[in-house]
This record gives sequence, C-alpha cells and structure tokens, in this order.
Amino acid sequence: MSDIKIAQNANMKPIIELAKELYNIPMEELDPYGHYKAKLSLEYIDKLSHEQNKKDGKLILVTAISPTPAGEGKTTTTVGLGDALNSLNKKTIICLREPSLGPCFGLKGGATGGGYSQVVPMEDINLHFTGDFHAIGVAHNLLSAMIDNHIHHGNSLQIDSRRVKWKRVVDMNDRALRDITVGLGGVSNGYIREDGFDIVVASEVMAILCLATNRADLKDRLGRIIIGYKTDKITPVYASDLKADGAMAALLKDAIKPNFVQTLENNLAIVHGGPFANIAHGCNSVTATKTALKLADYTVTEAGFGADLGAEKFINIKCRSAKLNPSAVVIVATVRALKYHGGVELDHLNQENLKALEKGFENLERHIHNVTKNYGLNTVVCINNFTFDTDSETNLIKEKCEKLAVKCVVSKHWAEGSKGAQNLAKEVLYIVDNQEAKFEYLYEDSLSIWEKIKTVATKIYGAREVIANDKVKSEIEQLQGKYGKLPICMAKTQMSFSTDPSLKGAPSNHVVEISQIKLENGAGFIVVIAGNMMTMPGLPKVPTAEKINIDDDGIITGLF
Repeated sequence: MSDIKIAQNANMKPIIELAKELYNIPMEELDPYGHYKAKLSLEYIDKLSHEQNKKDGKLILVTAISPTPAGEGKTTTTVGLGDALNSLNKKTIICLREPSLGPCFGLKGGATGGGYSQVVPMEDINLHFTGDFHAIGVAHNLLSAMIDNHIHHGNSLQIDSRRVKWKRVVDMNDRALRDITVGLGGVSNGYIREDGFDIVVASEVMAILCLATNRADLKDRLGRIIIGYKTDKITPVYASDLKADGAMAALLKDAIKPNFVQTLENNLAIVHGGPFANIAHGCNSVTATKTALKLADYTVTEAGFGADLGAEKFINIKCRSAKLNPSAVVIVATVRALKYHGGVELDHLNQENLKALEKGFENLERHIHNVTKNYGLNTVVCINNFTFDTDSETNLIKEKCEKLAVKCVVSKHWAEGSKGAQNLAKEVLYIVDNQEAKFEYLYEDSLSIWEKIKTVATKIYGAREVIANDKVKSEIEQLQGKYGKLPICMAKTQMSFSTDPSLKGAPSNHVVEISQIKLENGAGFIVVIAGNMMTMPGLPKVPTAEKINIDDDGIITGLF
C-alpha cells in the first residue's frame, strides 16, 4: 500500500486517552483538536520543568547525508527508531517538525514518515494541522501591515522606506511573489515601495516560536525584531517601537503550545514548529524537545536536510540557545542515495554498482567526520533499506564504516515498523547508555561573525575560502560590534556541501560566496545567505498538487 493508504488504515487511539495511558497527563491539560490531535498546556509544561526529582531523558538526534532525489528517509527513521525503542520497553517520545504546505504541494507531497513508520493522522498533519503555520503567517503579516500603516500616517518613527527589511510571508511555493511592488493605485493605498514574500518557514516569527521557552520569552523576542532602519541609516526600528509585539504574541497564544499526535504503533509523538534547514535553522521547537525530555527517558528528534545544515544548526543554534546536550547521533543513508552521489543516474539506481557506491560513500564519510570529530558525538549509521539493495552493497558500506570506527546498521522500519528497526534501536541504546559524548560546539561565541562563517564553510563544507562583495562585508562589520556574539544560520543549498547543487559527493577546495546577510535579532542569530539561495521556493514543472484530490466521502488521495 501507499503511505497514505497505510496511514488511513491506522488503528488510532483517542489522543487524550493515549496521553493519560502512557504519561498520566490529565485531560484538562490538553486542548483537543478533534479526536487524534491535541495541544499541551504551557502551565503543565512549566510544572514538568520544575520537577526536581525528574531528570531529563537522553536526547538522540537523527540527521542524514546530503539529500538526493533518490530519498533518504530521515523522518521515517526517526519514527521507526522511536517505535523500536518503545517496543524494547524504553519510554520514548519522538519530536518532529510540522510540514509546510509549500513542499507538500511542490515536490515532497508530505512529511510524516513513510511505510509502517509514520505519524498520524497523516492528512491532518500535512494539511493545516492545528493552524500553527497560519497563526505564524498572520502574526508576521500583521507586523508588515503595521509598518506600512505607520509610514502612511505620518511616519513619526522616521522609518526609511528604502531600508525596510521586513517582507511578507505565505506558506506556499510561489516564485512570482519573491519581488513585488506595493502601494500601487494612488495615495489612499499607501506609498509605492519594493517589497517581497518569503515562505512562512523562513519567517523570523517561525524561528522565534521554535526557540522561545514561554509566553514572556516569546513576546520579548517578537519585540526585538528589527524591521528596518530610520532615515539616519543606522538607528534600528524594532517591532516594539510599532507596538506590534503584544498583538503578535496574542495571535500565537495557541501556536506556542506543542502538538501531540501518535505513531502507527500508538506511541506518543510531538510535532511542533517547522523552519526549513536550508534557509532557516531546521529544528522543531525547544518547548517540544524539553517537554519530551521531561516526560520520557529517551527523546528522538530530527534536524532538517543533511548534517551539514540541520545538524550543524541543531548543535550551534538550538543546543546553544536551550542548553541541550545530545547523547548520540544517527546518520541516515540509503544505498540508492550513495550511488547517486557516486554519479549514477536516477533510472539506474536499482542496479548494483559497487564502484559508484564506493565513490558516493565520500559524502557519508564527511558527514560522519563532521559529527564525530567536530562535535564529539557518538554516531550510528542507519542504512534505510530498499528492496533492490544487495548484500554486496550493504556489506561494502558496513566495511567502510567499520574502518571509521562507526557502527553501521541496516534497518527495515519502512516495511516492518518497529520490528525492522530493533537492531538500530539496540545499537543506539548501547551507545547512549554506555558511551559518554564529548559534546562541543563548532565555534565559540567570541569568534567574529566572519570567522564563524569561515569555520562552518571550511570545517563542515570542505571549502577552500569564503568571499563576499564590499557591501556584504560592510554589513558584517556594522553588525560585529553589537551582535558579533550571536551564532550564524547558514542559508545554503541542501543538495551539496558546496553552494552548487550539481556538485555531488564531497566536493573540496570550493569557494563559498556570501550573497546576503540578515540579522534576526528576535530569533537570536544572523542569517548568512550563501550562493543563489532563495527564501521563497518555486513549484516544479509538475507539482504534487496536481495529484492531490478528495472524493465525495472526504477521503484524500495523492499525499505520500
């Protein structure tokens, strides 16, 4: 069966009953959205955080090799591993990001796992869910409207309309909105200026929601958003100057609460927040992760795209901000994807090709090196099994991982659920319970912004040097004095270690060009855009939206 058919045949339990059964959560602490989704109250989360006799559980990060059209299955592996740990009587919660409608209707078609390792209700999670993204988009656009309204009504703050940095957002891939002109149609419609749209998952409000620890922190971070500069060109204008922070926080009053759903095997899962990792920081919310760590003995979470993006930001932004200490990392790869990195075309990936596999292994090898050497984290490689994989191919990967002193496990969770991931779970448990991680960040806060960029580019991407034009360098210098201690969030193609998506494997000695720099003061990091990276994606020639449909009985098809 297809993923959606498997999900629609799931035997789900009412989420209120499941939360009570598994974690003794009182029903009054949950806000149900139908029978199978619920939000957990912040008051209950606060009680959990103050329980002195309850130690945090162990945190396990699932990441992957550089993505390919062949697929890797990071979310599927996160779900499968979580279910397998629970099947071994290890109390475990998985934490995932919420899917964006953009890629659901674009290429991906959904992001809730696959096969028999999924979170459900699959259609609900992929389409609107509990309305979090809608709330984030409205809060963001309220600030946009208040900026233009303030300037229209006299501009007492002396905002320079040419230096407004705050765009608008929509949760859809729509290239036509990247650069627009607003205010056309006469004076009553405001003033004419250049503007544009980003996708919701690139919004600073999304990042703020995912890093905020409570309502007060949320409101404070929203107030610190810098929307642009005054006519003196140097004085920043904050969202709090426009008195927008209170209303924005009010719009997010429910969105800040984490969402409970379940896996196909009726284990609790938290799905909350959803910044992309190629243009944002790529992690689910701090609130979700910290809640899971208090409730369960083990928390399995994922970070977006490959380890050069998602894992790097998980460690250097999320862990730094929330003071999290991961105990182990799982790097997901597939035989097919490694052959693709080795130069095999998509049509031939199901044929055995040891030569290409060996060449493509260099991509996995660099990710292993980055995680184990740069971050000091104990690592397991998971080969997400496909039917066409041969023993010779999987044995080759195992042998090469063994030479790197890293365990490699073939896992069949897509086809078999928790049963197929038990060997992976046992290996992860051995590492988490018996080996102490020597966890460290890639760079210190005290390093300059430019040095942080160079450190990520050279140590993680394998670049020879970093370049930028005079305008970008000048902007970095201006930020250095007041904001130099902030971490950086690299916005880069997910398809390659370089800024050229066509360079597969593990390219080295390439040049990373920084094209833009953006301060996200509320989120607490500096976005560094490398190469031709867009914060508003476009739809492909044949978008998945063409296949999605609903019948007269309300059954959705086409999601996968």
